[in-house]
Amino acid sequence: MDKLDLSGAATLRDAWLKMRTAFRAAGLENADLDARILCSSLAEIEPHHLVTEVHPALDETLRRRLAEAGNERLEGNPVHRILGVREFYGLPLALSAATLEPRPDTETLVTAALPQVRETLARKGICSIADLGIGTGAIGLALLAECPRATCFGVDLSAEAVATALGNADRLGLSGRYRAAVGDWFSGVEERFDLIVSNPPYIPTADLAGLSHEVAGHDPLLALDGGDDGLDAYRVLAAQAGARLMPGGNVALEIGIGQGSSVTGLLCAEGFALSGKFTDLGGVERVLLFHLPEECAGADERN
Repeated sequence: MDKLDLSGAATLRDAWLKMRTAFRAAGLENADLDARILCSSLAEIEPHHLVTEVHPALDETLRRRLAEAGNERLEGNPVHRILGVREFYGLPLALSAATLEPRPDTETLVTAALPQVRETLARKGICSIADLGIGTGAIGLALLAECPRATCFGVDLSAEAVATALGNADRLGLSGRYRAAVGDWFSGVEERFDLIVSNPPYIPTADLAGLSHEVAGHDPLLALDGGDDGLDAYRVLAAQAGARLMPGGNVALEIGIGQGSSVTGLLCAEGFALSGKFTDLGGVERVLLFHLPEECAGADERN
């Protein structure tokens, strides 16, 4: 594959158009969008300014960085991995090798959980959230950004992911209400929460080989592999969540395509009641909300 050569680009607009042409020629699925995001992000301008603004001569340092980023994309690296940052629910979140890229589908989980957080805050004045499998911290941090009196405790098996999430909390000014620790789901956790949220690994092991290179080659396997049927994490969550909820607490879970009935069965077998289903922007059932009747909360201490 030919390398992107920006030596003849006099302005940022020139560089953007050359990058877009190279991406199109390489058959990249989102060639135009990828070129726009890379150029505007690295130049630190709004994307529409690529078209509307008059650009000065291209700085050599920026020219070199644009060429490097463009060639990384041509080699198959995802745009946001190249930039090291992805926006989620309006928040810029740093990525690391141990974290998934937070994607728009997962914003459905935040949308589903927000009314529960606000209702709890209105009723109690506080709302404690547990986020399991935090990655970048995206879900918990988005909820805290929207609800100033809420607090969140995050857990992840990866120490690198925990460090990434804590760093994001600090940069966003949310570290005073956000804690995170390395752990295996709720193992060793004694406190109880008003809300439990999770986007666990849910891809069946056999399906991993069919994932795109941009996912399989860059997102951590730990955050993708849901076991033989994709439901391993939900079994653990169903068994442990009841003992870690306050009376009347809720659980909001992201699910994979077609997993709604199976996940509902696992949670309902542990005393939960399904209280909501939410679809993502593509119309796919993406999030399930469960409520634990007050008489059941904290009754199961099997974790």
